[in-house]
Amino acid sequence: MPPKRRPDPLPKKGLRTPRPEQLARDAIAHEERVGGDKVRMTFRVVLGRPQAEALVARAIREEKNIGTLVTEILEAAAGQRQR
Repeated sequence: MPPKRRPDPLPKKGLRTPRPEQLARDAIAHEERVGGDKVRMTFRVVLGRPQAEALVARAIREEKNIGTLVTEILEAAAGQRQR
């Protein structure tokens, strides 16, 4: 008796790779909401000592918390990318 043939797999028709915007939305959906349309993202940044000192000096000059300054820089950079 000949061996049974496996049925051909179904074609992968209709499968699409998600767009980066969709993947980002899904990733951020799991972040902690902190009011309004904001989420808390926690991560560490590794910088060279001179860059870290320059960033902290800028925060001091602008009388801002380092976290606030970095948030402003990241928001500005993300806004430029969307244009």
